[in-house]
Amino acid sequence: MATIILGSQWGDEGKGKLTDILCPEVRLCARAAGGHNAGHSIVANGVSYSFHLLPSGLVNPNCINLIGSGVVFHVPSFFKELGELEEKGLKTDDRILVSDRCQVNFDLHAAVDGLEEVELGARKIGTTGRGIGPSYSTKAARSGVRIHEIFDVPTFERKLRQLASGYKKRFGDLLKYDVEEEIARFKDYRQKLAPYCIDAVQFMKQAQDRNEKILIEGANALMLDIDYGTYPYVTSSNTGLGGIFTGLALNPTKIDRIIGVVKAYTTRVGEGIFKTEDLGEAGTKLQEIGREWGVSTGRKRRCGWLDLVVLKYSVSINHYTALNLTKLDVLDTFPVLKVAVAYKSPEGEELDYFPADLAFLEQCEVVYKEFEGWQKPTTHAKTFYDLPKQAREYIEFIEQYTGVKIGWIGTGPSRDDMITRAQ
Repeated sequence: MATIILGSQWGDEGKGKLTDILCPEVRLCARAAGGHNAGHSIVANGVSYSFHLLPSGLVNPNCINLIGSGVVFHVPSFFKELGELEEKGLKTDDRILVSDRCQVNFDLHAAVDGLEEVELGARKIGTTGRGIGPSYSTKAARSGVRIHEIFDVPTFERKLRQLASGYKKRFGDLLKYDVEEEIARFKDYRQKLAPYCIDAVQFMKQAQDRNEKILIEGANALMLDIDYGTYPYVTSSNTGLGGIFTGLALNPTKIDRIIGVVKAYTTRVGEGIFKTEDLGEAGTKLQEIGREWGVSTGRKRRCGWLDLVVLKYSVSINHYTALNLTKLDVLDTFPVLKVAVAYKSPEGEELDYFPADLAFLEQCEVVYKEFEGWQKPTTHAKTFYDLPKQAREYIEFIEQYTGVKIGWIGTGPSRDDMITRAQ
């Protein structure tokens, strides 16, 4: 049976920690979509690990890890990240596999990513610059290269040169990229990569036929989904539940639970609408206490109050069976907390749903509900009733508004700082 962990807001909710906690229960940890723009930090046995392209189930020495077919795969980052884990004493031999149907994310794509952002000017997306969007663009245009094609040298070289030529026609001398240099590097990658590549469709079928316990680690989050996020300020893959099925060939009848990870406040990286963003004292305080800067990029995250309209919208698409509320402790010193419960249109109508028209949403005011802060440390709380009364009321209101039980409550950065409630 499969457990799926998904981000419910704009990413950076702390999905890696729950993945780490649940991993000892499973045999296989898999990623379905995204690329090395993802970022998870895990602190285990006093060591801090950063995961980007690799599934964070590698922390568990008994867990096999799969990079699924929906991922865009940057080969240099794969080997760099493996090397960094090895340097920290984490043995990954025979525990990481890659679908041969993945699209290859070339350095060419990263070069183009930056130029496309320049073209957009003031309307830039705020990408990570890792080439994720251009990789998915070439996939959709059917001009991309899949991993199995790396091993067909004439096809590989022809397709990469063709890609580079097309971009050169578009950008001219602005494109600083040497296609022959990238082709030459793949002569080494080709040999090193071969042992990791598998037919992931057969692999997943066999694992599911054996009823193995599978943990699926989502990347990014629902509000960055190409279809359901704040388009066009989104990533280029399906980051919600749908992307799990297409990215892994998962049997929907084999799902045990779908867990939405939600931060106790809201953060966002990059451009795009963020109705509860606080540009004053509260936002700065959340950023500093919560150490809100990106694992992959180091960029500071925009911070603001919890938006339950966003969370309810996320629930309606991803159909969570439980929530993991993270970083509750970041709110410990706030005398008053605010939570968005609706948006008020210019005509005075209150909306409890997230509209597609973001220009309209920009004109709406946020309707907040205020809560009394608990102003006590929650970090060492072991059970729900160890939390201050005001913190419990805050949690219970989230459950009431969304209709989903909060099964895990994160109260600090370490693996042990997690309250597990009866499931």
